[in-house]
Amino acid sequence: MSVLVWAEHDNAALKDATLSAVSAALQLGEVHVLVAGSGVGGVAEAASRIAGVAKVLVGDDAAYEHGLPENIAPLVAGLMGGYDAFVAPATTTGKNIAPRVAALLDVAQISDILSVEGPKSFTRPIYAGNAIATVESSDAKLVITARGTAFAKAAADGGSAAIESIATTGDAGLSSFVGAEIAKSERPELTSAKVIVSGGRALKDAETFAATILPLADKLGAAVGASRAAVDAGYVPNDYQVGQTGKIVAPQVYVAVGISGAIQHLAGMKDSKTIIAINKDEDAPIFQVADIGLVADLFTAVPELTGKL
Repeated sequence: MSVLVWAEHDNAALKDATLSAVSAALQLGEVHVLVAGSGVGGVAEAASRIAGVAKVLVGDDAAYEHGLPENIAPLVAGLMGGYDAFVAPATTTGKNIAPRVAALLDVAQISDILSVEGPKSFTRPIYAGNAIATVESSDAKLVITARGTAFAKAAADGGSAAIESIATTGDAGLSSFVGAEIAKSERPELTSAKVIVSGGRALKDAETFAATILPLADKLGAAVGASRAAVDAGYVPNDYQVGQTGKIVAPQVYVAVGISGAIQHLAGMKDSKTIIAINKDEDAPIFQVADIGLVADLFTAVPELTGKL
């Protein structure tokens, strides 16, 4: 089976999500990586070094600079005549491109896979991760998104794939890039952080959230996350959100402060290696998945913990 993997990047460097997608694709067959962007020579070189990759296809066009799915999907669909499967990371952008590719190919997408069980058989979460379904495709072509936390990252070095330029499809004229407001932080990026400190609705307001959570995160060298309730209440920007409708994370340590543990939040972090929960409600659902639980008032416990680190 031949597999085409879409590489996620910022036109300068590959994103870690690409490495996980390659790992998933390698379980299906020979892997080629598509680098679509503008001025992406460096990204293509990095992709060629990924262990296991046989070829890198480069679509260099100004129309792909901002990753608009309306422009990239036709490019992918046009290439699929030579491939049996298309794999994209289950990221915001990957989940924007893959459904359009599936629609153009008239096949059913298989979303957010957790494992490869056979040539056309996969597991994926349903009911916010409370059940795992095994699904099998009967389509001639596969279109798949792979959950990054479910697959080990392929080695970024060790490969020596050939790099080939391909014809581009240009601007489809369906959308245009207006602008982007990108949050900048000196802290680790949420989806790749080894330690995450998350806060919930119990933190009352943005000022209290910052005064309580940020000092602890700084002491631990951690990324900062939040529950949907905290984001909806305006404590932090929505790119901090962890959960079913936010970011899926699996750090070495996840510290949940004042988070009750709604099913939607648990779906985004329950694969964390060690979960530490601080909540004054001893019956909070978060304690059912926590490895270490502290029943205490967070406004006392967190400053004390921060002070002792």
